[in-house]
Amino acid sequence: MKKILVIAFLTLTSMSIQAQEELTWHTDMSKATDISIKENKPMFLFFTGSDWCGWCIRLQKEVFKTPEFIKWAKENVVLVELDFPRKNEQTDAVKMQNAQLQQQLQVNGYPTVWFVSAVKTDEGKVNLTALGSTGYVAGGPEKWLEGANQIIKKK
Repeated sequence: MKKILVIAFLTLTSMSIQAQEELTWHTDMSKATDISIKENKPMFLFFTGSDWCGWCIRLQKEVFKTPEFIKWAKENVVLVELDFPRKNEQTDAVKMQNAQLQQQLQVNGYPTVWFVSAVKTDEGKVNLTALGSTGYVAGGPEKWLEGANQIIKKK
């Protein structure tokens, strides 16, 4: 009996890890913007404190690492992680980019998810249009995605 439980646990764990690896979380806004424009999808800007924010970790576990979210994200958005870690190292360029976006979108707490659409002007400048934001929502992936779908309908 123990053998069956161990095998089942290992199978489910590997499926969860494999499913999470299928998502691409960008950290370079320039690259993510190009993909967003090319694929005509809004950007999903996840402001997080990955190594210290309990609610961020909980949101990832309860929503972002589920098969429902993974399927939805692949079809609907370009994922961007804007991290504000306390221990993990980042380049100065990433720190500056994240701080500028945090200020621009007036993010005051974590986790915060902003949905934005991007447009390039004839001069090559990128304009972001904020569609709406959310954070941690109790109720699992179905409840969270329900709110997200209401926001991205605005695109």
